[in-house]
Amino acid sequence: MPKKKSAVKKRNARSVSASEKVKSAARGRPPASPDKSLRDNLLYLLGGGGAHAHFDHALGDWPVQLAGVKVANFPHTAWMLLEHMRIAQWDILEFSRNPRHVSPPWPEGYWPTAEAPPSEKAWNDAMTAFKKDLRAMEQLVANPRTDLYARLPWGDGQTVLREALLVADHNAYHLGQLVMLRKSIGI
Repeated sequence: MPKKKSAVKKRNARSVSASEKVKSAARGRPPASPDKSLRDNLLYLLGGGGAHAHFDHALGDWPVQLAGVKVANFPHTAWMLLEHMRIAQWDILEFSRNPRHVSPPWPEGYWPTAEAPPSEKAWNDAMTAFKKDLRAMEQLVANPRTDLYARLPWGDGQTVLREALLVADHNAYHLGQLVMLRKSIGI
């Protein structure tokens, strides 16, 4: 008997799902994209969701006068990490959407030469640029016309899905470093 009940439940779940699709189509809305859940989860990850630090929580109120402070046994300042994150994210974004993009030389092109920002404006500009490029990556992922799985013809196997995950992973790693640096400095 229990097998029949679960089979009936499964059939009912399928028919409800199918009837919802019919209702949705009747209301003039297309059925949800099959990868909508993936896109939603990628956007959540890129935005600092789940166990990830959010950019504004890690850096939003960082005093510019402490952006060049180094602590013992830690190789980077907040400025160095922000600029590295900004440059790397910009590079990944541009690679994802521009076949003519040329990446900076590795590793020197991905890190600033100075430990501190040259000015408060440079600090603020870097934060603004980071957020702008993050929004652009989110828009690329959210666009249903973007094939997340298609290999980028100018790459060697990369997909937009892989690049979006790379941005989320890279940002999470360095935002974690910034949280630890923040605690070490006492902000």
